[in-house]
Amino acid sequence: MRELRVLIAGGGIGGLTAALSLAAADCQVTVLEQASEFAEIGAGIQLSPNASRVLHHLGLENALRATAFLPQGTQFRDWRRGNVISESTLGDNVLSHYGAPYYHIHRGDLMAALGDAAQAHAGIELLPGVAVSGFDETPEGVSVTTTVASFAGDVLVGADGIHSRIQAALWGEQAPSFTGNIAWRALVPSARLPADLIRPLSTVWWGPGKHFVHYYVRGGEWVNCVCVVEKNGWQIESWTQQGDIDELRQDFSGWHSDIQQLLAAMDETQLYKWALFDRMPMPQWGKGRVTLLGDACHPTLPFMAQGAAMAIEDAAVLAGCLRQDQDIAAALQRYEQLRRARTARIQAGSRRNARVFHLGGIPAWLRNRAAKRAGGRTMDELYRYDALQAVTEGGHGS
Repeated sequence: MRELRVLIAGGGIGGLTAALSLAAADCQVTVLEQASEFAEIGAGIQLSPNASRVLHHLGLENALRATAFLPQGTQFRDWRRGNVISESTLGDNVLSHYGAPYYHIHRGDLMAALGDAAQAHAGIELLPGVAVSGFDETPEGVSVTTTVASFAGDVLVGADGIHSRIQAALWGEQAPSFTGNIAWRALVPSARLPADLIRPLSTVWWGPGKHFVHYYVRGGEWVNCVCVVEKNGWQIESWTQQGDIDELRQDFSGWHSDIQQLLAAMDETQLYKWALFDRMPMPQWGKGRVTLLGDACHPTLPFMAQGAAMAIEDAAVLAGCLRQDQDIAAALQRYEQLRRARTARIQAGSRRNARVFHLGGIPAWLRNRAAKRAGGRTMDELYRYDALQAVTEGGHGS
């Protein structure tokens, strides 16, 4: 394989994972990030085995284990009584079954691990403070225009998020639809909470029209909380918009005492609120030497905890395709063909969960019975997917 010069617009989780994956395939990679530093806004993130096996393959296991939390399982609980509706085992069971662990990690810690590895790699150039404004493609390559200078490469990857400029340049602006859901996020210091209040699990509380998720990050030092409520009249799609603690507490008034203790311990200066928008699967991602990755082509609602995992899988499959095929356009088409159906299923599953989590009355009773019977089996297909083998196995990765 001839050495390819790959330009990546966007230095988030997907962009840096792509840089490391492509550099491992002997590409020369330049990452163009519009922010002044490579840092992730946000709080906790869940990395299931389909994602962690890629990150371990890239040499990040020690860095992840140093900062992550290894949950023992998942639980779904009733919003008012607190009884366990359904549960499954993670921990050593997941590691032995899938060959990779399930992590809870702070997004900043994951970004630090990715950034340090990319910085140390001779084949990767990281350029913060460089915003992409456009690109031109020729049969010989791609030229990218930025606020600083122009850059030339053989391939351009748009990993620039949900408001991707690369996607807009390829296909025009894609209008999203508001889901009717508002999400809140907060980090609560574990030291503020009673001992053993929060179990070493990923816990989801289901209630009519809303749900509440919490789990440990940073080795158990913090509890990450994500709270989703159906409401209209507020549609700001931003991770940095501060929320009103009184509004959040009112939204979850009457919920179980565990939730009330978490709400009481929250720091209102560290509470953020954003509107959840949905986007339909794209029938095509890229053209010629240009393709998309992660939220730029398949933004996913947070109801399966798979948004970042899909971008990480994308990165591994993209590198595998470019390693295998000498024809760049054919390799990028192959990558897209291998990824579109899976990411569309995850988008659809997340959209479905947005409805299922918020059922009330008889529908909720029926959901709970079905969940108890299913246990953790429904996640098997998701977790056993191996993006490192997807190219040779025709997209199945299992």
